[in-house]
Amino acid sequence: MPAISRDDVQAMDRSDDLAGYRAKFELAEGLIYLDGNSLGPLPIATIARLRQGVEVEWGQDLITSWNKHGWMHLPQRLGEKIAPLIGAAPGQVVACDSTSVNLFKLLAAGLKMRPGRRVILSDPGNFPTDLYMVQGLAEMLGPDKCELRLVNEDEIVDAIDEDTAIVMLTHVNFRSGRKHDMKAVTKVAQEKGALMLWDLAHSAGALPVELDDCNVDLAVGCSYKYLNSGPGGPAFLYVAKRHQDQVVQPLSGWHGHASPFEFDTKYEPSGTVDRYLCGTPSVLAMLALEESLDLWATVDMAKVREKSIKLCDLFISLVEERCAGHGFELASPRNGDERGSQVSFAHDEGYAIMQSLIADKVIGDFRAPNLIRFGFTPLYTSYMDVWDAVERLRVIMEEGRHKAAEFQVRAAVT
Repeated sequence: MPAISRDDVQAMDRSDDLAGYRAKFELAEGLIYLDGNSLGPLPIATIARLRQGVEVEWGQDLITSWNKHGWMHLPQRLGEKIAPLIGAAPGQVVACDSTSVNLFKLLAAGLKMRPGRRVILSDPGNFPTDLYMVQGLAEMLGPDKCELRLVNEDEIVDAIDEDTAIVMLTHVNFRSGRKHDMKAVTKVAQEKGALMLWDLAHSAGALPVELDDCNVDLAVGCSYKYLNSGPGGPAFLYVAKRHQDQVVQPLSGWHGHASPFEFDTKYEPSGTVDRYLCGTPSVLAMLALEESLDLWATVDMAKVREKSIKLCDLFISLVEERCAGHGFELASPRNGDERGSQVSFAHDEGYAIMQSLIADKVIGDFRAPNLIRFGFTPLYTSYMDVWDAVERLRVIMEEGRHKAAEFQVRAAVT
């Protein structure tokens, strides 16, 4: 098979239907940003939207903005804009709180929906905060009410038994990028009497998701990765309509009340997904998310997925061709249908290599113990970005730049 040439890659960019979206993001000249799976870059339109929110809505209209500018209904409004990106019909998604807090709500509610069952089943490769939230819930409720059980991801479906209340998995593994078969796993979990809860942190905005079509029960996700809402942007949760009036989630804050401005002393939950709200929304963060979602409303997710697979395939091919002999081992599925929109390579000197790349304006990240991870975000990543990133990696390895002392010191965030 002939080697991929620079001309080949340039031709791919010329035929890219999504190329025009790059100009909609704030990206420094010469920077190759391959970390949108951890923090998405700033949409240019968000700057003006936040200025409007700060200077006019907060600065001039003050508290009247809860009505005048619709602040009160931001969680629901944004939830409806997220819904098409995750395959959800109206009335099932709200934007609120953090992924961790939303997990706590849904896990606690899910246990109540499955009385007599106490096990929350997951895999040790799940994102740690998901596991920590279950551990905290188990400590609060006691081992007779809640137990976290971990099995390897390829053993999940066989491990579901009559004690399993909830199967909790991240759709796309944060280290390897491996993607679960959402429909198949959900079907088995439900056939065995368990609820299915998916974490969409590395899926929403990265690939088409079909929660309703897969008959999913519960889901959570964040917005600051592929959805570009900004650092610490609002999370979201999904509760299938068939479950919404079954239980009251434990964080029964006033925004989840059926009539919050009645100021009744007795909690009366909303009859809709609103009962999973808790406190006052973070308005400025919500405004930033809304601006990004309005951009996403113009995007064809099928084209995003097609380009994502091509970007990842190109990166794998180029690293294995141009950096052969330097100790890189592919840690992500080779088959594009089996992964999300990221690629990881294992290397014993992974941390130093990534720091050297960052110094050379190629930004990815490192995940312990030995993975260098690259996220490919089709709205602003070009095929030439991939070519140039691998070329810089090749030079680093051939010249041994990563061995410099400055790249050996671990920073707080990797």
